[in-house]
Amino acid sequence: MSQVQRWGDEYDGVIAGAPAFRFAQQQVLHVYPAAVEHTLDYYPPPCELKKIVNATIEACDDLDGRRDGVISRTDLCKIHFNLKSLVGKEYYCAAETSSSLGFGFSKRQAPGSQTSNAPEQNGTITAEGIAVAQAIYDGVFNSKDERAYLSWQIGSELSDGEPTYDNETDKWTLNIPSTGGMYVAKFIELLGLDNLENLNNVTYDILVDWMNTGMARYYDSLQTTHPDLTTFKEAGGKLLHYHGESDPSIPAASSVHYWQSVRSIMYPKMSDDKAQKALSEWYQFYLVPGAAHCGTNTLQPGPYPQNNMNIMIDWVENGKQPSRLNATVSSGNYKGETQMLCQWPKRPLWKNDKSFECVNDKKSIESWAYSFNAFKIPVY
Repeated sequence: MSQVQRWGDEYDGVIAGAPAFRFAQQQVLHVYPAAVEHTLDYYPPPCELKKIVNATIEACDDLDGRRDGVISRTDLCKIHFNLKSLVGKEYYCAAETSSSLGFGFSKRQAPGSQTSNAPEQNGTITAEGIAVAQAIYDGVFNSKDERAYLSWQIGSELSDGEPTYDNETDKWTLNIPSTGGMYVAKFIELLGLDNLENLNNVTYDILVDWMNTGMARYYDSLQTTHPDLTTFKEAGGKLLHYHGESDPSIPAASSVHYWQSVRSIMYPKMSDDKAQKALSEWYQFYLVPGAAHCGTNTLQPGPYPQNNMNIMIDWVENGKQPSRLNATVSSGNYKGETQMLCQWPKRPLWKNDKSFECVNDKKSIESWAYSFNAFKIPVY
């Protein structure tokens, strides 16, 4: 996406999946779940967090009109589901060894990943665990209750919040994901460390200060949120932008916010309908129901785009403008099913087990809109 913003006349077509907008906010967000647990002084067993996520998926599954193991409407889940209703539900997980990169690849072993041994876990979801999950899903605020950043959609995996087990004390303890911790240590605090050593005296206000520092220091290189894409548009470029709705690394709302920024900057005097029509002629955005970071989701057997390149070639070379995005379900009871995804801001609503329509839902769309009033400058 940075290339579209900086060198728009160099590209005929660009396909961008789950782009990491607002690096200053995004990387600090990876530290936020640990900061929540540190602040609330409760480190939920990973199994408790997993139960909260899976129980949320179960509860919100059919809000989109079909029970298929996928939250296709996280907005409806956010509006209608109360996490507190999960208090008291039982959980159990066998002992295991796991690894995490700290940015959504919690099951993949790779250089730089963090390995931990987790004991057998059983218990019930606590009010403290729900408070942690709710705070994470709510996003980052300063002490004045001003919003600094958005967060992952409800029902997304909470892997950044999984603590470490201390075998000596038999307790769950602070775990700072290396992705966010390394960024803050090396590029904000300018320390020769690969991660933050602890979060002592780190408040939510400190998190916001880190974001402010990152914006000021790296605005022209890492923020990548320039919303004026006139050069790209006038050069005839086509942009296909998509994002997994349950991405546990880069929040789906991050992409929604950028789309809305482009719409407001490029077409400030148009009505919503006219602006959306004009924008869709060269820039289209799609949320992928249930999808994780840059791929399918083991927790939700939803669809995923398979032929974006063919769609882009047809759009650029043959003038065939898409109106919906082809995606295929690769697991679960509906494996092999083709779904034509809705172009934002329309949202899917299943009419029956076989078909859904793309609807305009003003209240749902508003649930994706954010104002970051913790900062004095606009955050596009």
